[in-house]
Amino acid sequence: MADLKEIADSLIKGKAPEVKELVKKALDEGVGVEKILNEALIAGMDVVGKKFQANEFYVPEMLIAARAMKAGMEIIRPILIQEDIKSQGTVVLGTAKGDLHDIGKNLVGMMLEGAGFEVIDMGVDVAPEVFIQTAKEKEAHLIGLSALLTTTMVGMKDVVKALKEAGLDGKVKVMIGGAPLTQSYADEIGADGYAPDAASAVDKAKKLLG
Repeated sequence: MADLKEIADSLIKGKAPEVKELVKKALDEGVGVEKILNEALIAGMDVVGKKFQANEFYVPEMLIAARAMKAGMEIIRPILIQEDIKSQGTVVLGTAKGDLHDIGKNLVGMMLEGAGFEVIDMGVDVAPEVFIQTAKEKEAHLIGLSALLTTTMVGMKDVVKALKEAGLDGKVKVMIGGAPLTQSYADEIGADGYAPDAASAVDKAKKLLG
């Protein structure tokens, strides 16, 4: 029988080809796609997040593990869509207008995906109206904003303002993150949440949408 723990362990070690093979094998053996998602991929990424928070893993290990998770997701995503398996929520993700730094954002995106969220990655330098438009179109539950520069973090305020103006205040939550940001800045601009790192971003997203 397919060993879901083996998939999770390979993911934690960042062995993408192995994860892919083992996921295929599990499907061939008739393991349910939701079971693979929850007990292998999400369970594995959960450990990765905890190791990161405990300083046992750093960004490179997280990126490698997230890539392995993505390899597994590639196999099961078409089936998830087919079976219409409910995600944890839809997140529109991007860096604030004028900001081109995306390593942190990419990591958050991978971690959120690994936790069962549907992620719409808008890339870098995203204008407030683009965030709002996409959130409306995709019926998103959360907008995730990142910035590395103090000069671009002020643009986050514009997203919160635009959200209010669009009448989506309270319907779509806003979470911010990035090196220069703090909880007090999130409070100041009226964002719903702040996360200092990718692992915390997953916990925060779950809390905000829970």
